[in-house]
Amino acid sequence: MNPAKLPWSVEENPRLSQWVDFSEPGIARVFSAKVELGQGIVTAIAQIAAAELRLPMSKVVVVSGDTRSCPNESYTAGSMSIEVGGTSMRMACAEARRAIVERAAIMLNADQSSIAAEGGLILLDGAPSKLDYWNVAREIDWQLPISGRAPFAALANSTSLGKSIARLDLPAKVTGASFIHDFELPGMLHGRVLRPPSYGARLESLDTSAVKNLPGVVKIWRSGDFVGVCCDHEYQAVKALEGIGAGARWSESEVSADSRGWRELLPTLRSIDSETEAGERPTTLKNLRQLSATYSRPPIAHASMAPSCAVAVYDQQGLTVWTHSQGVFPLRGALANALGIDESHVAVIHKQGAGVYGHNAADDVALDAALLARQVPSRPVRIQWTREDELAWSPLGSPMVIKIEGTISPTGDIVDWSSQIWSGPHGQRPRPHGPVNLLAAAHLDPPIPFPEAYEVMSRFAGGARNSEPAYDLPHRKIVLHSLPGLPFRTSALRTLGGYANVFATESFMDELADAAGVDPVEFRLRYLSDPRARRVIETAVKLAGWPLNGERGKGRAAGIGFARYKNSAAYVAVIVNVEVDRDVRVSKVFAAVDAGLVINPDGVVNQIEGGIVQSVSWTLKEQVLFDGRRVTTRTWDQYPILRFDEVPELAVELIERPDSRPLGVGEAAQGPAAAAVANAVARALDVRVRDLPITRERIVAAGTAQ
Repeated sequence: MNPAKLPWSVEENPRLSQWVDFSEPGIARVFSAKVELGQGIVTAIAQIAAAELRLPMSKVVVVSGDTRSCPNESYTAGSMSIEVGGTSMRMACAEARRAIVERAAIMLNADQSSIAAEGGLILLDGAPSKLDYWNVAREIDWQLPISGRAPFAALANSTSLGKSIARLDLPAKVTGASFIHDFELPGMLHGRVLRPPSYGARLESLDTSAVKNLPGVVKIWRSGDFVGVCCDHEYQAVKALEGIGAGARWSESEVSADSRGWRELLPTLRSIDSETEAGERPTTLKNLRQLSATYSRPPIAHASMAPSCAVAVYDQQGLTVWTHSQGVFPLRGALANALGIDESHVAVIHKQGAGVYGHNAADDVALDAALLARQVPSRPVRIQWTREDELAWSPLGSPMVIKIEGTISPTGDIVDWSSQIWSGPHGQRPRPHGPVNLLAAAHLDPPIPFPEAYEVMSRFAGGARNSEPAYDLPHRKIVLHSLPGLPFRTSALRTLGGYANVFATESFMDELADAAGVDPVEFRLRYLSDPRARRVIETAVKLAGWPLNGERGKGRAAGIGFARYKNSAAYVAVIVNVEVDRDVRVSKVFAAVDAGLVINPDGVVNQIEGGIVQSVSWTLKEQVLFDGRRVTTRTWDQYPILRFDEVPELAVELIERPDSRPLGVGEAAQGPAAAAVANAVARALDVRVRDLPITRERIVAAGTAQ
């Protein structure tokens, strides 16, 4: 059944021509601004288009993330690519097929009920006619608006929907030809940018005399605190930048005190507060038991496997940028703003990058390349950041502190719940008509500084995401303390605040269950009336064989975590088995998922498995350190991630709901997985670690405190 309301992607891009094109015989070209980040989105979009157009996949070509031809769908983010972008594509293709059938009936002078469009052919009373999609398409006004009333293809009759079709992007990845890092253009120069030694540093003087005559140096350009070099070859750019750095003199200043004790520090900072409340608070707390716990997560890096990279050329047509940005249209506007040129003279084209979910430096490096390309007109310029640049200067996932207070009755029932969240902003991506939010722009003369940013509960607040428990509670109050003055850049990291908030909520649910003397699964089910939520928990329990036998504190245990991402996307329940000796090892993970209509089951399983592995890495290992002036975590040795030999055995079960709308899954597993690990560790050691990551040192500290 089609949604009653048009998705916002269709509302913003209402014409059929913005989504579908039949100008090339034998090919249906479809356009989407949702880009491939390793989540299989291009394959899923192709499956949707093939199903609604009644075409084989071989006849569908997806054009993705190109401002010259695609509809403006803002960012590929928020687990909305299928939920919103996929639904929009489904509507557009269903409408296109209906338009073809209606026009074919007129052209054949036949009743519309006798016409079918299948496989690119127009059938009349079940037999091929003289028409096909492409000669009918020439007679259609593709400027028609999408009404949303064309019926969707039946899942039972589809050869593509609901099928685990092999990813279209993988062959090029195997041959090493799909990433921005491998992209080359004739006459391309290689650039590097000198980064300040710390936040708040200012370039007092620059002597480039020793560098100007080095082999291959084409251009050195400075504006304010921004310095870049272009050379014929990449290694020449690396050596030139070393010389430029040696001739630079910086003034530095302390921008904050040592900020590693996040639990203690964040609640002391200036905040902008907002809150939400539902239900009625008990008028008396007599004979009730009150519990309180505070949880924290540190800043986390994107730690993409390859550092950010972009290519730009500035010529008579304007600026063209190739980048792995998740938002080619917002980036186009921000680049135009930063460079002082009209948006119509900027084209941004997505090229895949080697791993990121969130706002890393892909947008920043695009401006680096654009600035230097403007200094060498008509010569393409490629810029790749170093690993040190990536870890030190990319936006970070904000540190967070979550304090939860709960009250239970003598019978073990929850009667009150309140949370306070301290968090920096999670949404500081480039914007087309607002803050530029690009690193180089803040270093230019004159600078375009980063604005003071904060979030409130009434907006799409990253820090408050998943702060409201999915449980039926008689009263809950959530307060967001948004911190606009953190001393380093924070922005969107996968799940935004959802990871930390679910970790805290689900950890506290286990603590309440322990206080009530009730099994953690039984305790959760008490407060869930949503049948879909109950089913994912019950499915995970069956998959894992819960409850597991064993005493607390014996070094081995299981733990559970559950959430519905954003309280509106996919439902996920996760159960993990841990073994604790010198370190914590997650040995097995079981997950149950309700994502509504699943376009590609293997793709959904891949997303859930990847989210779990990433979450285990965040939960056990990852943190960025800051010494008051600079990020000091700048190498893989200083920022360890989960190794291949530490990846747990994974089992994922999808709950089929073909008659439901698709629900976003890309960020749905991280919070439940983190909570499941924390709850399993607490049971294995009889020690609760509330500060992430759960390292040996934190376990010892928690045990000492108890």
